[in-house]
Amino acid sequence: MNPQPAVSALDRLTAAGRRRARRWVGCPRILDVLTALSCLALMALDIPGLAEADNSLDSPVEAAFVLFLGASTLLLRRRQPWVPYAVALIFLWWLHELTLVQFALYSLGRYRGWRAGVLGVVAYVVCALVLFSLPGWPLHGGDSLPSFLSLVVPIGVLAAGVGIAANRQDLVRALEAQRAETAVLGAVQAERARVAGDVHDFVGRELTLLTVRAEVLARRARGESYAKDFEELSETSRRAHRVLNEIIVQRGADGAPTPGLDALAALAEQSDRAGSPVKLDVDEAAQRLSPLRQAAVYRVVQECLTNAAKHAPGELVGVRIAIADHQARITVSNTLPASAPSRAPVSAGTGTAGMAERVRSVGGTFTAGHAEGAYEVVAELPTGLPAA
Repeated sequence: MNPQPAVSALDRLTAAGRRRARRWVGCPRILDVLTALSCLALMALDIPGLAEADNSLDSPVEAAFVLFLGASTLLLRRRQPWVPYAVALIFLWWLHELTLVQFALYSLGRYRGWRAGVLGVVAYVVCALVLFSLPGWPLHGGDSLPSFLSLVVPIGVLAAGVGIAANRQDLVRALEAQRAETAVLGAVQAERARVAGDVHDFVGRELTLLTVRAEVLARRARGESYAKDFEELSETSRRAHRVLNEIIVQRGADGAPTPGLDALAALAEQSDRAGSPVKLDVDEAAQRLSPLRQAAVYRVVQECLTNAAKHAPGELVGVRIAIADHQARITVSNTLPASAPSRAPVSAGTGTAGMAERVRSVGGTFTAGHAEGAYEVVAELPTGLPAA
């Protein structure tokens, strides 16, 4: 009995559980609720003292209710962080409570940047200094000024400083995400340019042959009644070629057209020499695909072999190109390595976007992802061939 399916099912369930946990933990609303509950739990340690102090709270229930209302304002910390900050200053004056102000100052620095964080700290320190000078403030260790400098000021500076640092990290992550999105868009645009270049090469070649053939036939039919038709056909094809040249931007000298299926064997041999063996299986009917569709197949296989060499070096790569029901199906899969490479591969992360754009340019569909211990890319595109 082979236990492998059970292990794979367990791995899939574990991975699904981890994804759900990341979604729950990463949800902003859930994080805000957890933050408010954490603040409430810390402030709840002061409930017995607050009920006994001279602050108009007559019972632990009233003190707990007031603290609950104060902690609830942290649910607004992303959109309106000044609200919990103002409530925290009220708590500082009324209840001598320093917990909420720490969360509020962190929220100011995190969601409004360093200017708001610095302003919040300054206002908090001034307010606390005034309150420290009033009778009735519970002193922490004899002299009020040393207590103020050793407790109140570090609390505010540290909380706001951590929030400002987190804000910087948020900006860095947002910038990285924007760069990644820009890189993907650039890859898509580059692939579109390559497709346009291939259209120019393949269609332009056929139009040139059509023009030449029509001119030859026109010369042979000179003197006949239908000679004018061949001349019109030649002029029409020449005019279509000029329009094609005007629409598609000419590439540089290195813009050779994308190879077709005939070049797959050399591509597989190159991958073999690099240490990633390839099992290539191509239906004979695939040779009847148009040059543009063959170029799409080549681009998918080329990028897949490159990715396999980066992320799964030494693993066998299976390439299958099948023709069925007027659809060409390209399947490229490789087993995932047991352990990650010692060094992260150098990758721009845009190859998949380029492959997908190339397949969509000829009316196909594209999927890529993990499948039972392997990474599989499946592309389907219409053959455009007449029925057999």
